[in-house]
Amino acid sequence: MIELSLIKEIERARGNIMHESGEMYLETMFVLSTEKGAFRAIDVSERMGFSKPSVSRAMGILKRDGYISVDHTGLISLTDSGRLIAENIYERHRVLTEILVKIGVAKDTAVEDACRIEHYISDETFQAFKKHLKEHSEL
Repeated sequence: MIELSLIKEIERARGNIMHESGEMYLETMFVLSTEKGAFRAIDVSERMGFSKPSVSRAMGILKRDGYISVDHTGLISLTDSGRLIAENIYERHRVLTEILVKIGVAKDTAVEDACRIEHYISDETFQAFKKHLKEHSEL
């Protein structure tokens, strides 16, 4: 998988700056797409607990920047670049949650903390976590 820092560097060169909130939306849309296949903005709103106008604004930005497409019926799809970012963020979330749970953090707390950490952790540190988890699965 391509490192998230490289993806962000490419996106910055294109003039797109992905913020934590954008990553959270893409991750949520990735999960919805794997669970439901097709989804709409209302599904994102319900999953994230955000108002419809907030989600609508975010969808407009993500569409403008080329991370999602919306068909004439309102169905949302991740573009290749949107899917790449979403998959990377989701992988970070899963790995960080697993590590936190294995060291004794309660599952609910681990999920919440992983959601915060995943956006800020460096690729180097994340890769080290993944390597350690793979090598020491007895954690």
